[in-house]
This record gives sequence, C-alpha cells and structure tokens, in this order.
Amino acid sequence: MKKVLILTAGFGEGHNAAARNVREALELASDDFKVEILDLLEISYGRLNQLVRTTYAKVIDYAPSVWNGIYEWLDGARWPHPDGAVGLFRLREHLSDILKSTEPDCVITTYPLYAPLIQLLYQDHSERPFRLISVVTDSITAHSMWWRSPCDYWVVSNDATAEVLRAGGVPADRVKALGFPVSPRFADLSTRSLESPDTAAVRRLLLVVNHNKKKAARTVEELLELPRVHLTVTVGRDAELKADLAEATKHHADRVTLLGWTNIMPRLLVESHLLITKAGGAIIQEALAARCPMIINHVIPGQEEGNARLVTESGYGAVAERRKHVVGLVEEAFAHHGLRWHQWRKNLERDSKPDGAIRLAELVNKVCHENDEERQRQPLFGPKRQAVASMELSTEPDPDFIETRRATPRTREHPPLLCDLHTHTTYSDGTLSVSELVDFYGRRGFDCLCITDHLADPRRVLGKLVRLTNLVLSPNQLDEYFEVIARERRRAWHKYSMLLLTGIEFNKDGLTPKSSAHLLGIDLQSPINPGLDLEATITEIHRQSGLAVASHPHVMKTEWGKNTLYLWENQDKYASMIDAWEIANRNNIFSPVSLKRLPFLANSDFHKPKHIESWKSILRCEKHPDAVKACIRDNRNVSITLYRDEAVGEAESNGIGLPEAAVAEAVAAGRTLIAARV
Repeated sequence: MKKVLILTAGFGEGHNAAARNVREALELASDDFKVEILDLLEISYGRLNQLVRTTYAKVIDYAPSVWNGIYEWLDGARWPHPDGAVGLFRLREHLSDILKSTEPDCVITTYPLYAPLIQLLYQDHSERPFRLISVVTDSITAHSMWWRSPCDYWVVSNDATAEVLRAGGVPADRVKALGFPVSPRFADLSTRSLESPDTAAVRRLLLVVNHNKKKAARTVEELLELPRVHLTVTVGRDAELKADLAEATKHHADRVTLLGWTNIMPRLLVESHLLITKAGGAIIQEALAARCPMIINHVIPGQEEGNARLVTESGYGAVAERRKHVVGLVEEAFAHHGLRWHQWRKNLERDSKPDGAIRLAELVNKVCHENDEERQRQPLFGPKRQAVASMELSTEPDPDFIETRRATPRTREHPPLLCDLHTHTTYSDGTLSVSELVDFYGRRGFDCLCITDHLADPRRVLGKLVRLTNLVLSPNQLDEYFEVIARERRRAWHKYSMLLLTGIEFNKDGLTPKSSAHLLGIDLQSPINPGLDLEATITEIHRQSGLAVASHPHVMKTEWGKNTLYLWENQDKYASMIDAWEIANRNNIFSPVSLKRLPFLANSDFHKPKHIESWKSILRCEKHPDAVKACIRDNRNVSITLYRDEAVGEAESNGIGLPEAAVAEAVAAGRTLIAARV
C-alpha cells in the first residue's frame, strides 16, 4: 500500500483545489494509494491562521498595491528559505511529527512554504526517506519561493512556467509540464462538443462573482441586455448577494440560473460559451481544461498577473480594464459570426490538458516504485530497518495500519454499525463540504452516514424567504446534489468501508411550532418535488425504497431554534406512514417517543464539527443499505449511544474548526495519522 501525504494551505483556492484534485486522481487510479490532505498552517495556528487568511483576503480586495509590495518582497527575500524559516517552530514540530509517524512514500506540496521546512528538517540527515513533489499553482510568473528548496520533481501547468523554473536553476529533467491538476471529471467531459455561438439558439455565459460584489448586480443587468444570452451566475456562500441578484433578475427568470456554492463547475464550464471571472489560478486553469474562452474582469497585482498574461498571450480570451468594458468584450467575441471566439477556442483546444491530475497520479506511482527499489538496495541494519524487514516478511497485518475499532475480533453475528443519518453540508447550512464530511466521519470509524441537507417547501411563506439564502438546497441544484453524493459514495466505501446514503430534510415550516414539520428522506435515489404535501412526500420516499423519519419531532430543550411539532401533534394520522421517529437529536432525548413505543433512531443533526459529540444510532445488521433500512423498519436491533470525541475538544481549544481536528489531536498524542482504511 502506497501512502501519499498532500500538504496544502487555505490561502487562495488554487492550492486547495490542486490538493483535492490530486487526491481524487490517485484514488481513482489505484486501490493501492492511501491519501491524506493536511493544512498544517490551520492545524498549527488555528484562529491566528484564520485571522491571517481574513486579513490577506481584505488586503488583496481593498489594497492590492500593498499586497503587490509584499509579494515582490517575498520573491526577492531569502524567507522562507531554511535559513529564514527557523521561526516557524510549531509548524515545524507538527510537520516533523507527521512525517515520522506516517512514514509516507511520497509527499506532495501545493503550497510553497512546506518544501523549505522539509529541507530544514532533513538537513542533518543523510537522505530524505520519501519522494517530494511540488505542484506549482502559479502560472508564467511563478514565485521564486517554489524552487528555493530541493524536490524530486516540480509539476507545472505549461511550458512557459517550466522555463521560469529552469531559468531559476531547476534541472530541466526535474520539471514536468503536465498541466494544472484539475478534477479528473474534466477528462471525462473532454469529448463533449459545444455548438458554435453563431448558430446556437442561446449563447451561454458563466459569470463567477468572486470580487467587487457591490457592482455585480449592474454587471448582470448589462449582460442581460444582450440578445440571445442565457446567464449562469455563481456567488459562492454569499447569501446576501444571492438575494440581491435574485431581486435584480426576477423579470428574467427564464434567462438566468442563479447558483450559490456549486460542485459542478466542470460541467458548467464545458457547457458555456464564455466565462467571466477574475484571474484566479484555479478557475483559469479549469477554463483551460474545459476549453472555455474567458474574459477576465479583475487581476490582483503580482499574484494573478501571470494568469492574466497566460490568457492574453496564449489567446484564450481578453482582460477587461474596467467593469464597464466586460459587455463590449462579450459583443466583440460574438461579432462577425464569432470570429474572435472561434480563434480563442482553437487556441484552447491546442493547449488544453484536462488530464493533468491523472498524469500527475502516474508520476506519483512512478516515484513510489523508485523509492521501493532504492529501499530494497539499502542494507538492512539497525533496529528500525530490522523491524521493517520483519514486517515485510510477516504474514500478519501491520498494527500501525489497522483502525482500533475495526481491529476487535468479529463474531459470526453481525457486528454493531455506528450510524449517523441526519447531517448537513455546505449545500444548506452546514460548514463542511460533502467530501470534508465524508472524511470527518470516515476518520472516526463510522459505518453509515446519510447526508440530509434542507429543502424548503416553496408554497410556504418561510420557504419562499429561506430559498433566497444559502441555508437550504436550491431546487436547481438537486441534480448536482445527488450527483456529488453518488461520486463520493465510492470513495467513502473504498477509503473507510463506510456506507454513504443520499437524503433530504424536507422543511415544511409554518408560522408556529405546531404547524411546522421536518421530515427526513433517507437513501433516496432521485430528487423529490419540495412542493408536495407531507403524505405525498412520504409516498414518494417509499416508492424509492427510502425511509421516512420524523426529525426532532418533540420539544428541543438544549438547542436554539424553532420546534417542529406538527408530526407529533398529528401522530395518529402519520404513525403508520413513518418508518422511525428521532428519539434523540443532538443532545436532546425525547422520552415520549419511547413511552409511545414508536420505532426510533438517534442522530446528531450535524452542522459543524462540535456537533459530532451527540446521540448516534447503533444497528446490528449487515453493512448494506437495504439491510440498514430493514433493521430500522423492524426496529429490533437498534440502540443509541452518546458519542464523545476527544479530538473535538482539543480542536475547539486550539481554534481548529475543520476536519483536520482529528489529525491535530493525533499529532499531539503521537499516533499514526494516515491509517489504512479497511
């Protein structure tokens, strides 16, 4: 089994996007890879790191010239060369502990700070025991920080960036222009064709709003004045902006698709004629992979200038000097039967590398085997090498790579399954994305997880209001929601042996607690119309062989928020339709459910990491979706437990509100951080 550690940082989306995409490609490439992503700056410095990130975001938005000066100073200074990195004691200690405890075969960095720290850690050793690959997320104007410390390979997006590294002294054979590691989904979509804008019924524009948000509504209005335009707008997690744009475009509903946070950017880019966005590293490289011509409406000095140059010098699109120039550039692109657009598209087809992450996975596989060959050539001496030799010759499993909970002896009876069937992600009001939630529960050894983001009834007053926020699933993102969870299902099973089910929490909110109901649909196969009444919703859940579960049906005493008592007040009507009632939710116990002898479940109603410490269900059945549902319906092998997690308390005290909390706790305890998943 090959262990790969990916080190990233939350400063800019490009670093994290590259890390996630490399992991996805490695896990798709082979079952022999066990991959972990860590943001060691977040783990090491918690709230301080978050403060620095917030300050960084404000500086680049409101004082770009200040950031440009800092960027240029860092480019010319020796820091963070090993001689200048000696002050990062906590980060160095955590990095050292992780490398010693995991003994990875390969370390991949998508942030330039880690390579000099690794050089510092091993400067007194004879040789670094793992392969090191730097994924350079800059383009053309690559910061010198990337090549100041030795690596086995540097992976860059294009030949122009490769030349910059070679000019900086990097050996030519160590630089690999494999393309930016975009999601492997781009490679799957690369065969799709796009109708020419001069013959298409509509010209599809994709506007990614990630800067200058106060003027976004005006830009949208101006673009909608163009003929034959359909506009898709993404606004991230800015609920206020989403509501403003919904109001501004209410008379153009048939020509506008308004999205909050989305996970289908590959498909949106492939299906769009033009992308309008700022010169961020990840989005520019994704547009290149999708062969989508682009218009840049904002450039951060220094950091994004290389990306802007890539677009203009390579002929992939244009840069608007001012916001008001965007519409004119769109018109120019489509003028004369789309002459300019066709040239941009031709250049993109020439240079597009949608398989960059896949090619990087092949390189990682190669260097891991090179590492194996070198280890085999080394003489076995000393206690550590002898211990390694013993493990290699032994037929017994390596105890460092067996999860503690799964290492217990199994009887012929079905083992207990630890389950949480009520959780939320960033698709509604949760703080973790789908993949982050999978890792959060998978690392803790859960057997079954159901994601149940909120979906509001549009017929109700509160449902109409909440749909303008990012607190509930948007109806036009339901297909995406099901698609993303289905994609994560394979990874959850392969990496953690954890069942991942798709669910929805149907919000039927009235003006009072007794007129409000929340209903969980568990293990759904396809979207359900949120406008159906409760009886019809339950019928549709059952038609899909799903479970209908009454969510927090009684008075909640320990949590803030409105109670949802309609189902309880009308249990005589609904008891025969509902498969189970939550007897415990978060830290609440609803004893009346027990007194009524109703079928029960316990769930966390998870929204953020600290909610993991809550009630959970334990089922004794086969680990299969049908068996799990049958066990709940029968309700004879169901019990509940109050789950406690030491990592959360440690993380909260350190200001770490991320999935890496468990890793931080493990570092402190000196335990293995990358465990083989059974």
